[in-house]
Amino acid sequence: MFQTAFQSNAFQVNAFQIYVPPSSIDTHDGFTQEEIRRARNLDRKIREKELALIKAQRADREARKQQLRDLVDPPKIVAKQKQNKLQSIQEVKAGTPPVDTTELEQSIAYLENQRSKLLRAVELRREQGQIRFRLAILETQRLAEQDDEESVLLLM
Repeated sequence: MFQTAFQSNAFQVNAFQIYVPPSSIDTHDGFTQEEIRRARNLDRKIREKELALIKAQRADREARKQQLRDLVDPPKIVAKQKQNKLQSIQEVKAGTPPVDTTELEQSIAYLENQRSKLLRAVELRREQGQIRFRLAILETQRLAEQDDEESVLLLM
């Protein structure tokens, strides 16, 4: 019963070779080479800005932790007042404002906006191609119907 279904030579090495002619335009998902390059650059810039933002936030958290440590257990500056007497002088520090990350966040938002615009442009171009294809089909159908009408009129 299964003798014909599972033959020893059924699976050949070159059974499913498909030849795709090389093209200079990358048609994968409708991106051109320029758009692929722009998308990669945008992704790289976004990663760099996000890493800078993470580092700034980490440094800010560490500075706040150190500031709290200094408030709880202030560093002691030891000065020699007399030979055997030491006095600790507490240092008063003004609070430092947190790191301003709005510029980094704005630049990340700008780059993500650029990336979304690029993706939208590719999507619109793909839709435009589909509409042109449908229009060509409809035009062909119209011409075929017109030709049929003309042939019917000639027969009358």
